[in-house]
Amino acid sequence: MTVEAELAAKLADLDGRLRSLGSVLVAFSGGADSAFLLAAAVRALGPERVAAATAVSPSLAASELAEAAAFAGDLGVPHHAPHTDEMSREGYRANAGDRCYFCKSELLDVLDPLAAELGLAAVATGTNADDARAGFRPGIRAAAERGAVSPLRDAGFRKAEVRAASREWGLVTWDKPAAACLSSRIAYGIGITPARLARVDRAEVALRAALTSAGYEVRDLRVRDLGPDGARVEVDRELVPVLADRPDLLGAVEDFPAVRVDPRGFRSGSMNELLAEPGRYR
Repeated sequence: MTVEAELAAKLADLDGRLRSLGSVLVAFSGGADSAFLLAAAVRALGPERVAAATAVSPSLAASELAEAAAFAGDLGVPHHAPHTDEMSREGYRANAGDRCYFCKSELLDVLDPLAAELGLAAVATGTNADDARAGFRPGIRAAAERGAVSPLRDAGFRKAEVRAASREWGLVTWDKPAAACLSSRIAYGIGITPARLARVDRAEVALRAALTSAGYEVRDLRVRDLGPDGARVEVDRELVPVLADRPDLLGAVEDFPAVRVDPRGFRSGSMNELLAEPGRYR
């Protein structure tokens, strides 16, 4: 089977799965996966039987909400922005290896009643097949326990296929960089607080702006909070020597006791490398 034929088969499978739901509330982070899922749901069910919900909390980067609302609006889909309170969950604040379990639990505990209120039959997440294969995804377990569906994963969509199909459909998110929640920037074992999340958000916005103003194109950028060890900056590999040679740019990252650049560049999920026993949290 050709790559094109395989993608077409998966699109047909996804369409059938979504049609079988009847109606759906998409947990919409604004990222490439959930954006594609939302667009696919509209194609399968029509905008009148689909809604999007973006959870608002200190862990959401300030720029993400407006972009999510605009994307949903372009599809003609109602966009809801319910507030979630991850901070009320001790397991989330403690920031052990299973933090994502408590975050996803809070999300689904808010979205399930919202779906019922809207008369929608299911809540769907943008989990893809690569996520399921990754092995370290406590949040997937929380979603499954609460009955959320994951049509992309079930249809076998890998990340590259999500991007390929999104590009084919003309979705602006087809090449959007991964944008995990801000809590993923805090090293495990260091307590999550609104102030820590806000500091990371400010630092990433400021550093991206500084690089852009200096004429550098930035795709992936993270400011990792390592607690008393300060901040570790991860950027696109080609920008590592730029930051190493330009302390004036790195100076945009403020309010940390120290700031260093990771010579390996950006790596999705790099905080998981610091876990002594990641298998405990699968």
